[in-house]
Amino acid sequence: LIVNSIKYGRHKGTTEVSIENLIKSKVIVRVTDNGEGIEEEHIPRLFERFYRIDKSGSRKEGGSGLGLAIVKHIIEAHDEKIYIESELDVGSEFSFTLEKA
Repeated sequence: LIVNSIKYGRHKGTTEVSIENLIKSKVIVRVTDNGEGIEEEHIPRLFERFYRIDKSGSRKEGGSGLGLAIVKHIIEAHDEKIYIESELDVGSEFSFTLEKA
């Protein structure tokens, strides 16, 4: 998530990572940037294998469309959830819950 935030963020933009207590036994991890944002129509499909917003087939950014699918699979394997909030020209926030150790 951090690499994606940097890769697709603005030149000289910011990426912030925070961890907050959610409830006694859980935390929420947030990765927030001030990048381009993601069009709403793409958000439901972002975690699909091989799904890429850039349909040109260009590998300029080097993405295969697997990274977010893998992230979601790992989080769900731990019975946790992942969320996306994004606004065009403002940025995106990917967050997920984790059980405290």
